[in-house]
Amino acid sequence: MIDIDVIYFDIDGTLLDANIDIANAVNYTRSRLDLEPKPFDEIVSYIGTGVADLVARGTGFSRGAKFAKAMRVFEKYYIRHTTDYAKLYPGVKNILRHFRNKKKIIVTNRFRRYAVAALRNFGLLKYFVEIVGGDDKFCMKPFGCVIERSLARIKADRRRAIIVGDMDIDVMTGKNAGIKTCFVTHGLGKLKDVKKLNPDFVIDGLAELKKIITLNTKEGSHG
Repeated sequence: MIDIDVIYFDIDGTLLDANIDIANAVNYTRSRLDLEPKPFDEIVSYIGTGVADLVARGTGFSRGAKFAKAMRVFEKYYIRHTTDYAKLYPGVKNILRHFRNKKKIIVTNRFRRYAVAALRNFGLLKYFVEIVGGDDKFCMKPFGCVIERSLARIKADRRRAIIVGDMDIDVMTGKNAGIKTCFVTHGLGKLKDVKKLNPDFVIDGLAELKKIITLNTKEGSHG
């Protein structure tokens, strides 16, 4: 087991399954652009690389007036329907309570406001000291700066930090920032795609973090 002070969590595919809501938002946007709906699985394959990329791939428009309209439609719809069908993965609240003495931070490529809305709707916002969203396209996963800037803000040691996520992009982010990495298999990513990145840990559910991370903090406090 390892002593960790800071745990970074991804959202989609790690803490919650919001695939239906995201797919609905994309297809609603397509309908407003007079486009036929896309298959659910295809839209889900776009999740993880940020809202602009999701909308661009989901509509086929990546610039110009149609893309701008698509973004407006998507944002207006999704902020109101963030958790219509979303559900937490097993053990999420338990693990957040278990590590109540750790600093827990969200790092996601969702826009921050979407992350805050989802976490608030599930009563999870109180567990996190910081929410890092994908609002800055020049500093979002997999760039290590999303972690490095956060560590600087909270004055934490990268050697005592870990990122928990369900995609290769999460492991890449941790590697780029020089922190520990943990891949969880219950989400969007495939183990075969992540294995080549050599994550420090691989788990099938968040409850397994109890076997990896001690309750000790740098100051020696316990949960």
